[in-house]
Amino acid sequence: MLDQPIVMLDFETTGLSPAMGDRITEVAALRIVGGEVVARYVSLVNCGVRIPAFITGLTGITQAMVDGAPPVEEVVPQLLDFIGSDALSAHNASFDEKFLRAEATQLDLAPRHASLVCSLKLSRRVFPQLGSYKLGQLSSALGIPFRSAAHRAEADAEVAAQVLIHIGRHLRASYGIAQVDTDLLVAVNKLAAAKVPQFLQKRAGQ
Repeated sequence: MLDQPIVMLDFETTGLSPAMGDRITEVAALRIVGGEVVARYVSLVNCGVRIPAFITGLTGITQAMVDGAPPVEEVVPQLLDFIGSDALSAHNASFDEKFLRAEATQLDLAPRHASLVCSLKLSRRVFPQLGSYKLGQLSSALGIPFRSAAHRAEADAEVAAQVLIHIGRHLRASYGIAQVDTDLLVAVNKLAAAKVPQFLQKRAGQ
């Protein structure tokens, strides 16, 4: 499943908004092909900013860790090259994409990803009966374990990737959809949850 390559992205950041001056502190990008993670790019990032104490408390990322990390001028071009023109996904994708675009713009670069898939929106539409779609509660409900601490980029990206793979398998098994591709996932992302079953049944019959 997930027949086309798709890159699951997760950033740790100093806050919620690049427009307010927040920056990235860590990145993980995992390429998924055929239902497996086949490559990854992971790095702490030195953006030359102060790490708020509450961020260190949440993520465990300290000022010293970031001060000793590769500079943003090195990490972001490497990240953009890793993603290339493949589809991009993230859990709450608008958050991670806005940071990707903001950091790229500061270096006069531009992301080239073909499309954007939000695994949080997908989960809401494919599993509307669940109580929470935060990554920790969602992964627990789907039986997907965290292998290391949450709120670190690689751990979160790994679990989000497994959620996306789980969704792909569910669509194939439950609806008999032969090819779960990024166009299908983008289309489901845009639908109201109530319309998803009918859409998928129709898609399966094509």
